[in-house]
Amino acid sequence: MPTLEASPVMDFQSETYKDAYSRINAIVIEGEMEANDNYKQLAEHLDGHKDELIKLARMENRHMKGFQACGRNLSVTPDMPFAKDFFAQLHDNFQVALAEGNIVTCLLIQSLIIETFAISAYNIYIPVADAFARKITEGVVKDEYMHLNFGEEWLKANFEASKAELEAANRANLPLIWKMLNQVEEDAAVLGMEKDALVEDFMITYGEALANIGFTSREVMKLSAQGLASV
Repeated sequence: MPTLEASPVMDFQSETYKDAYSRINAIVIEGEMEANDNYKQLAEHLDGHKDELIKLARMENRHMKGFQACGRNLSVTPDMPFAKDFFAQLHDNFQVALAEGNIVTCLLIQSLIIETFAISAYNIYIPVADAFARKITEGVVKDEYMHLNFGEEWLKANFEASKAELEAANRANLPLIWKMLNQVEEDAAVLGMEKDALVEDFMITYGEALANIGFTSREVMKLSAQGLASV
């Protein structure tokens, strides 16, 4: 009796897959590059945390190189201009906040929003990734929780003084994430990543981070829902 070989769920070598991957791969490379730059800049502004932040920046640089290797493994050239445009608003908001000395806003953008966005995307991607990318991404996720934890701990220690700025920064920046998710919905689907799963994972992880900092359950629901109308 002939045996039937299971066909792969994903054809990682198809032109359709590679086309979508060129943008998703670029986004994760650019995201890690942004994080590297952001942590290096924060290191110059957060007294007593310089060494720790430089260490986090180096970690992000390693992640970037890992994801560049993922693209090379599939013979895909990442679409970096697309990725730079994808992060442009968050990038600009971070730079404006830094210039104005609004470190709380910078930490919310990088240590909470961007890290949570990354963790959620990586968690949804791992089960559908090719073997090489899966191994790289699993290692990255472990590190990202450390980065999320840094922002949480600092904001928790400075919660009362930071609360009003956190709420304003959330109002200004969280809606951008929903726009970003909508922008890559089709490409993510080609890679086997469902938008609903991404949104759910993000909401849970982001909500947990806000609660850990000191917001009440009611406040977390209100903050997390901002911008959801555009999803």
